[in-house]
Amino acid sequence: MAAYDYDLFVLGAGSGGVRAARLAAQAGARVVVAEADRVGGTCVIRGCIPKKFMVYASAFAADFDAARGYGWEIGETRFDWQAFCDARDREVARLSGLYVANLGNAGADILHGRAELLSAHEIGVPSKGLTVTADKILIATGGAPWRPDIPGIDHAIVSDQVFHLPRLPRRMTIVGGGYIAVEFAGVFNGLGVDTTLVYRGANILRGFDDDIRAHLAEEMERRCVKVVLGEEPVSLEKDGDTIRTTLSGGRVEEAEVVLFATGRRPAAAGLGLERAGVRLAPSGAVEVDAYSRTSAANIFAIGDVTDRINLTPVAIREAHAFVDTAFLDKPARFDHDTVPCAVFSQPNVGSVGLSEAEARHGGRPVDIYRSAFRPMKGTLYGGAERAMLKLVVDRASQKVVGCHMVGPDAPEIIQMAAIPIKMGVTKAQWDEACAVHPTTAEEFVTLRVPVPDTVLGAIG
Repeated sequence: MAAYDYDLFVLGAGSGGVRAARLAAQAGARVVVAEADRVGGTCVIRGCIPKKFMVYASAFAADFDAARGYGWEIGETRFDWQAFCDARDREVARLSGLYVANLGNAGADILHGRAELLSAHEIGVPSKGLTVTADKILIATGGAPWRPDIPGIDHAIVSDQVFHLPRLPRRMTIVGGGYIAVEFAGVFNGLGVDTTLVYRGANILRGFDDDIRAHLAEEMERRCVKVVLGEEPVSLEKDGDTIRTTLSGGRVEEAEVVLFATGRRPAAAGLGLERAGVRLAPSGAVEVDAYSRTSAANIFAIGDVTDRINLTPVAIREAHAFVDTAFLDKPARFDHDTVPCAVFSQPNVGSVGLSEAEARHGGRPVDIYRSAFRPMKGTLYGGAERAMLKLVVDRASQKVVGCHMVGPDAPEIIQMAAIPIKMGVTKAQWDEACAVHPTTAEEFVTLRVPVPDTVLGAIG
């Protein structure tokens, strides 16, 4: 008889948990996944997928203006929020169903309910009145939105609630400066909402290259997003349909909806991890080693709950490495270095490798190649949008260590740029690639003259 009910118990049916469960089941393991919400996790249900649909929807207004410049006669347009939401939700439901089907086809069981650890090998699902045992346990519960404890905070919503707004507001205040905040600022501005973005820092997108941050902020303001920097909310007050947000500098922003997109934190509380000997970091993240193993030898964790790199493709790759390590006798770890990322702001951002500041850390000499220009599409009708492309090159080795872009199709372009940078390409090898003309991407292989250090010093 088997020593345990299952070989693997997975807490969380997001992208990472589902991938790990499916691969382990296909390898012959007896697997069960517990999920307190809908199968699909943050990405499918309340993150990447529905948000990207909102980005698509919001971009049409600018496309209509461009079409007129190209000779199209565009009549009266109107956006139907409810029709869009219905279509978006149908697609999300379809994708969630595919996740369920894939788990079933692989032979994994699904438990709909919140699970918690009772010991290192024992798991309870209280809503089911069920207790099971497992040889190995994988924590893949992701993250959850965070908002500060300030007066009136209950009048605000968080990113998970954006997808359930009953109507499109006329005015909106968005608090935060990261991915989620700037993406939703672009979305609601594009849909015609009077949008204000409030961030306590000196500029948006902390952690990205400084030139990219400044360029994006300028482009957002050019598109009529009001960007307020260096301030943060101290209180909210509701008066009828209006929410007044008082900022630390004394100004008051009025809106119908206030969205706090101030980050997400690991969803590790209430899982009984202490009973199983799983150690948490001060941030609340599950501590893991390079192989995603926790302080308990048979318990692993992947994805946002570990707070390493909180991106869906990273969680999926960590899931693959976990299955190789735990079930296929092929110890593997995902390399978290040089991971590309995109921000579906308007305009888009793509980034891979080191920012200029990171590359210069410790006095390391670098060469900077940079270009800002109007993309060809806008020149015909007088569009004002400007793209920015930037390469960071280590001067000693001449390796391209960073590639950054703001502009049309930046996420698509940066995906391919990530490959040679991951391989350690030099600037000379990069330049050997022939340009595809006329494209925005060709600018990357025509950057021949670095920005003089004197100019960089003046800018800094």
